Amino acid sequence: MLYTIAVILLVLWILGLVSSYTIGGFIHILLVVAIVMFLVQIVSGRR
Repeated sequence: MLYTIAVILLVLWILGLVSSYTIGGFIHILLVVAIVMFLVQIVSGRR
């Protein structure tokens, strides 16, 4: 589930880079949140 969300956010982020809309900043924030959630899952999964 988390991987699907991360892939969707990555695609939206790339679209935000290609199109220079103001929603690009919001997508960047979502991408950072997705990366943080991914890293937390990796760290907690190793314990």
